Amino acid sequence: MQYFLDAVPLCKIRCNIRLPSITCTLPSQNGQYSEAAKVAANAPKGVLRTPQTIQRFQQVPAQPGQTSPLLQYFGILLDQSHLNKFESLELCRPVLAQGRKNLLEKWLKEDKLECSEELGDLVKQADPTLALSVYLRANVPNKVIQCFAETGQFQKIVLYAKKVGYTPDYIFLLRNVMRVNPDQGLAFAQMLVQDDEPMADVNQIVDIFLESNLIQQCTAFLLDALKNNRPTEGPLQTRLLEMNLMSAPQVADAILGNQMFTHYDRAHIAQLCEKAGLLQRALEHYTDMYDIKRAVVHTHLLNPEWLVNYFGSLSVEDSLECLKAMLTANLRQNLQIVVQIATKYHEQLTTNALIDLFESFKSFEGLFYFLGSIVNFSQEPEVHFKYIQAACKTGQIKEVERICRESNCYNPERVKNFLKEAKLTDQLPLIIVCDRFDFVHDLVLYLYRNNLQKYIEIYVQKVNPSRLPVVVGGLLDVDCAEDVIKQLIMVVRGQFSTDELVEEVEKRNRLKLLLSWLESRIHEGVNEPATHNAIAKIYIDSNNNPERFLRENRNYDSKVVGKYCEKRDPHLACIAYERGQCDRELINVCNENSLFKSEARYLVRRRDPELWAEVLQETNQYRRPLIDQVVQTALSETQDPEDISVTVKAFMTADLPNELIELLEKIVLDNSAFSDHRNLQNLLILTAIKADHTRVMDYITRLDNYDAPDIANIAIGNQLYEEAFAIFKKFDVNTSAIQVLIEHISNLDRAYEFAERCNESAVWSQLAKAQLQQSLVKEAIDSFIKADDPTAYIDVVDTAHRTGHWEDLVRYLVMARKKARESYVESELCYAYAKTNRLADLEEFIAAPNHADIQKIGDRCFDDSMYEAAKLLYNNVSNFARLAITLVHLKEFQGAVESARKANSTRTWKEVCFACVDNEQFRLAQNCGLHIVVHADELEDLINYYQDRGYFDELINLLEAALGLERAHMGMFTELAILYSKYKPEKMREHLELFWSRVNIPKVLRAAEQAHLWAELVFLYDKYEEYDNAVLTMMAHPTEAWRESHFKDVITKVANIELYYKAIQFYLDYKPMLLNDLLLVLSPRMDHTRAVNFFSKVNHLKLVKGYLRSVQSLNNKAINEALNSLLIEEEDYTGLRTSIDAFDHFDNIALAQSLEKHDLIEFRRIAAYLYKGNNRWKQSVELCKKDKLFKDAMEYAAESKNSDTAEELLQWFLENGNFDCFAACLFHCYDLLHPDVILELAWRHNIMDFAMPYLINVMREYVTKVNKLEDLEKRRGEENETNESKPMMNMIGEPQLMITAGPGMMGPGYPNAGYANNINYGAGMPSYQGYSM
Repeated sequence: MQYFLDAVPLCKIRCNIRLPSITCTLPSQNGQYSEAAKVAANAPKGVLRTPQTIQRFQQVPAQPGQTSPLLQYFGILLDQSHLNKFESLELCRPVLAQGRKNLLEKWLKEDKLECSEELGDLVKQADPTLALSVYLRANVPNKVIQCFAETGQFQKIVLYAKKVGYTPDYIFLLRNVMRVNPDQGLAFAQMLVQDDEPMADVNQIVDIFLESNLIQQCTAFLLDALKNNRPTEGPLQTRLLEMNLMSAPQVADAILGNQMFTHYDRAHIAQLCEKAGLLQRALEHYTDMYDIKRAVVHTHLLNPEWLVNYFGSLSVEDSLECLKAMLTANLRQNLQIVVQIATKYHEQLTTNALIDLFESFKSFEGLFYFLGSIVNFSQEPEVHFKYIQAACKTGQIKEVERICRESNCYNPERVKNFLKEAKLTDQLPLIIVCDRFDFVHDLVLYLYRNNLQKYIEIYVQKVNPSRLPVVVGGLLDVDCAEDVIKQLIMVVRGQFSTDELVEEVEKRNRLKLLLSWLESRIHEGVNEPATHNAIAKIYIDSNNNPERFLRENRNYDSKVVGKYCEKRDPHLACIAYERGQCDRELINVCNENSLFKSEARYLVRRRDPELWAEVLQETNQYRRPLIDQVVQTALSETQDPEDISVTVKAFMTADLPNELIELLEKIVLDNSAFSDHRNLQNLLILTAIKADHTRVMDYITRLDNYDAPDIANIAIGNQLYEEAFAIFKKFDVNTSAIQVLIEHISNLDRAYEFAERCNESAVWSQLAKAQLQQSLVKEAIDSFIKADDPTAYIDVVDTAHRTGHWEDLVRYLVMARKKARESYVESELCYAYAKTNRLADLEEFIAAPNHADIQKIGDRCFDDSMYEAAKLLYNNVSNFARLAITLVHLKEFQGAVESARKANSTRTWKEVCFACVDNEQFRLAQNCGLHIVVHADELEDLINYYQDRGYFDELINLLEAALGLERAHMGMFTELAILYSKYKPEKMREHLELFWSRVNIPKVLRAAEQAHLWAELVFLYDKYEEYDNAVLTMMAHPTEAWRESHFKDVITKVANIELYYKAIQFYLDYKPMLLNDLLLVLSPRMDHTRAVNFFSKVNHLKLVKGYLRSVQSLNNKAINEALNSLLIEEEDYTGLRTSIDAFDHFDNIALAQSLEKHDLIEFRRIAAYLYKGNNRWKQSVELCKKDKLFKDAMEYAAESKNSDTAEELLQWFLENGNFDCFAACLFHCYDLLHPDVILELAWRHNIMDFAMPYLINVMREYVTKVNKLEDLEKRRGEENETNESKPMMNMIGEPQLMITAGPGMMGPGYPNAGYANNINYGAGMPSYQGYSM
């Protein structure tokens, strides 16, 4: 029973509390109204702020000089909080009655009043705008929308309705707006349909517009509503166009012109457009050809430009039918537009079809204009012919002339025949066609036979004088009188081709017809070749002294006249050809007529090598007789040497040596005027050299005036060495002569004898060079000495080196040194002393002034292993580097080291050091090595040299000694570390700890890895910040490399997170007890879900429970579920409940399902708790019922807020006879239960005593509610009576309300807090927080 009492809420048994009654305090204590107002205002929980209290204050009369108790009461309430609904109404009535709206606006701004529909109705009588603000705050949508409509704020109606989710009758509102203001109605209607889903039916809106005959506004509305052009809007689009076509066609025209809509009834709109006179729009919509033809013929009502473009949308057949209909309806009216259409679409409609169309109506005018617009761009012959034909039909002769003159596309034969048949008054078009296409002969015949001779004169005088020859030919063919022809020629003189005229007349054997005209032209000084050719032909035919004319006249064409004479007189042809240098023609005439003498004379005088080459070809069957005439006649007659020269060259070019020799012997050896001619003698000898060697020696002996050196060289080129030697010897050219003996005859004995006889230095020199080439060194040197010639010292030295004649070379070089102090000579002399081991002479030589290159000779001696001589030479030039090497070869190591120190060269140090190592002089080698290792580039070679010979300890000692040098570098420390790793691993760790910052870590890493020094390898990885490799190495070699603190320090720095999980596996394998410590270190970066899955898979969650506890604060699902499973396994229900409440990220349902079958009740209770947390009230309550957890079941049923769940629980209690729990559940689920159901259950189970407390409480609650309603109704009636009978005159007479009075005007007992000081008397309407205007 105690549990039952605890479950009863205090608010449900408040009927037992006795409250003080205000009815006994207010009237009994006179003059204590202020205190009564304070008591009523400050009553706990506002229990006295009721309509009855306000009514009692209203009944109290105001005391003179004091503020009304009611207003004092309201003032206290306004200072403390805001007024409730009833208080707000009662306060606003007197304020509005006094017309003080500003106070009401101020209280609304400060949120002191509770807005309600009744308050809005009250305020609306005084100020509709202020009432709108009240309605907005009271959330009375219908009144708000009514105010918006009354105040003209129609645009805000839609926005407000959307905001509050209220749907008013928009059609009714719109109809009302239309009656008042159509423009605002339009805007309102547009707002109704601005969204994708209209708020009202568009058709109904349109009906409203049309009811008032508002066509313009309706059009504007539909244009905006239908702007998206949806297929479903087709009927509305049709309706829009229909109403405008009937009332305002120009508007419909504009709408159609903008192409805004595409889904309306096009056929219906097309008919309406035609009725409205909008033929253009009708045609745009018609698809039936009958309708189109009916409308299109009215071209005077259509825009021509549009009509032309319209035909572009029709098919070819439809276009032709429409054009035919237009011409049939009114040919004169529609012809122009038809021509424009035909012009633009002639390619699609085909020109032939359009021509047939115009011809079918015999409209040559239309055909002319149509073809005239395309003829300049068309290449079709038919177009051009039809255009000419139409132009002739319409009398456009000038256009016929233009086309005939400019066009290249018509068929000239067809046009010519048409113009003949047309018999035009002006024959100029026919003349133009015949002239252009070479129908002049036909033209002349046509004009002559039709007695139109004047057009012949017009043609040759004005049209084309150059066609006079053809015209004359035609006139001759029709037997026209010669006088007429002569007169015509004289009239047109000089403007035609004389050749053509002569040709036309000559073809008809009437050439003499032109004699008088030709002679007159020559007398006039005309130099035209054609004129002179013609008169030459006449003279030749008439034998009028033609030879004289041909020789003297310089104006005729030699080829033409010569050709004319070939058959008549070959001699005249030769004269004409020779005069014009017509070579081939002349040669052909001479060959054909055996005129070889004339041909030979012409060739000699012509001097043309190409012409000579042509006639001297072997294929020329006339060559032999021609050569005979050249030798016998032509050359003997000429006295010009140039003629002979060209002729001889021609014979040479033609490769006729025997004929040339014959020719030259006749000229040179026969005592002619050219016998002593040098060139001819040269040519004779050269020809003999080329053609007949047996005659050469005879010509050399008999002739004296030729170019001996050149001839001799040519003879040498042709292997005539004896003849060349004879020429050189005859003309005392001894050097060339001995050169022939040496180089070509190759007889050194004859050469030696010739040199003895000549005894010339140049001869001896050449002989010496030849002997030197034959490796006769001693003889050559003797000859050079006789010649006293040191110039060939380079060749002598090279040959002596090759053959080893060092003693003879010394003799030669001593002679050469006397003649020329050349550096090369003295250097070679020095080297020769060394080769002959004459060291004393060598030392004496280098001690004296000389120009020898001592350094170079020393190198040569060193290369040839002559170390003693090299020592003298290097010492002389102070080349200590080479001297040191030389001393090494001489086994003088101490001296070599001293020389190397003087040289101070790295290369020298290396060579001396390596030599000392090879000879096991390690002390000296170390001294040298210290100067080498400071150079990083040389260090590797030094180390390799020591290692290759197995001197490891000596190398390590050398590097250890070098570490203290001032110039010690990274390479030394690195290489020493590598050597330690190979040969002394026990010293490597110490070396690295001291000098890790000065070694090349990557290089040492490789060495340590190769040497399997794992601890040192980890140390280097750590220092090199390769933490990933360090961790891998420690895990791969834990015995040598792993240390716990070092591992945990390094593992946090790795870049690859995968190593975390490898480390976890490593610890599981080797250090499982330290795993939690590792996980705590890894937790900031580790993927806990993956880690938990890993431990679950290997079944080691218990091992890492500490880790899970430490990271559960992350509220990770995997962690929570893993830890919860451990707690379940450990049967720790307290820990599980704590974990569930603290960390909610886990699968609640799965956990609940696993726990509801647990053996322990506490775990099943947790399952019910989880079901409750996931709103599975029924499962939660059922689980509590199974385990008899009645309190939990009642609490969960009450929290579910579900009446069915609560009633099912009550039913279960009754079925199990648990009436105490039934009574307790009544108050736990008090708000969810239905009293009638409880009463029925209690009556049916005879447990009214258990249900009675609940029923009493319910009854008390209902009685209280009824009393409140009665009081409210009573107060409302009293207020109505008071307002009708007793106006509040006393309030009107007061100077100022207490609410707005200053602190000094308050009654005694009120604090001077100054409420009115903070009031802002703004006249603006108070703003509404939930909806912005």
